[in-house]
Amino acid sequence: MITQVEQLAQQYLDGEPAEISEDTMDEFCEWIMTEYQQLPLAVEASDFMRYDSAADMFADIEQDHLWESVESYDSDMYPSPFYGFALVAIHDYDHYLCQADFSLEGEMTAYQAIAQRAPSKKIQQILYSEIVLKSAAHLYLGHRPNSKVVFPESI
Repeated sequence: MITQVEQLAQQYLDGEPAEISEDTMDEFCEWIMTEYQQLPLAVEASDFMRYDSAADMFADIEQDHLWESVESYDSDMYPSPFYGFALVAIHDYDHYLCQADFSLEGEMTAYQAIAQRAPSKKIQQILYSEIVLKSAAHLYLGHRPNSKVVFPESI
């Protein structure tokens, strides 16, 4: 019997990369900047820092600080690497607000929080790929998958 992690991972791994219009990418990047500017904590990039658990990350956030691993975000799809960095910080803060761990269920909970604020269906689809599908592929493979955006039919 195929698990939900396997099913979602296969959607990501087998899916064709989505084509994202320039207008959608502009809207997405503008929205990321607005969301990032509203974060109530200091976010720093690190070449070596990576949280082993959500509890460790939550402890830092409670001290108004968040480390983001440089390897945690991809710059290929964005016009600047900063947007990937900012999205990961926003997403991690949603983990904290929802008290959601790094399991697939936790990723889905954090996705629901951010999707409610997304300005369009296309941006919800990008977020679903970046948060839920990519996380499922990571959990399934045991390492980060090659980065791409996949638009599933189911959202």
